[in-house]
Amino acid sequence: MIDSHCHLDHEPLFSDLKNVIQRSKEIGVKKLLTISTSIESFSRVKDIVNRDEIIFGTIGIHPHEADKNNVNSEFFTKNLNENKKIIGIGETGLDFYYENSDRDKQIESFKMHIKAALEANIPLIIHSRNAEEKTYEVLNEYKDEKLKILMHCFTGSQKFAEKLLKFNSYFSASGIITFKNSVDLQNTFNSLPLDRILIETDSPFLAPVPNRGKKNEPSFIDFTAAKLAEIKGIEKSELIKITTNNFNNLFFN
Repeated sequence: MIDSHCHLDHEPLFSDLKNVIQRSKEIGVKKLLTISTSIESFSRVKDIVNRDEIIFGTIGIHPHEADKNNVNSEFFTKNLNENKKIIGIGETGLDFYYENSDRDKQIESFKMHIKAALEANIPLIIHSRNAEEKTYEVLNEYKDEKLKILMHCFTGSQKFAEKLLKFNSYFSASGIITFKNSVDLQNTFNSLPLDRILIETDSPFLAPVPNRGKKNEPSFIDFTAAKLAEIKGIEKSELIKITTNNFNNLFFN
């Protein structure tokens, strides 16, 4: 089982990292991908990936941070060359719900991340909220490139998912699929091909039922796996095997 998206540099996870990792291993987690959201965040991620062999990381600037974190191609190239356990670009993308950063700045940052992912030939981890049309528009500019796409914590429409499948995108299910009011999202994941889905916690956010409202952690991934298996009509063990293979195919092939 693999948690394809967590934030181990966030509290309360960071100060309890040893125990967080141990609890993850106890329920069968084999890999954790901890995600960078800013320059400061990445400085912590670089350290965290060396804490345990199961931890890998990414490099990137969250759309919320696009105004405050100006980076260039050298930022990606230098750090990727120096850190072999950094295996993805992001999280990046567009968030027109909170708009914590100017939209044009978000788009500019998103495109910079896309180019970095293409140059390094590693997956791009995308955050998209209230921005389906623009996210697709930007990605469509690179439709002829061999871009490796992971739509993190996917909550988009089924129509958006179908369009993204044309880019051979992967889609990660978070604890949101366990919520009672997520019927549309459950139906969308039911429609997605099994070879295109991953699971994540996005911890410390979005704890799944029955822990909703608590601070999330990677060991809670088991509840999301169980719900997604139910949605897909397969055994949890099979779902875990498939999503693990999907992660490894995306990030290590």
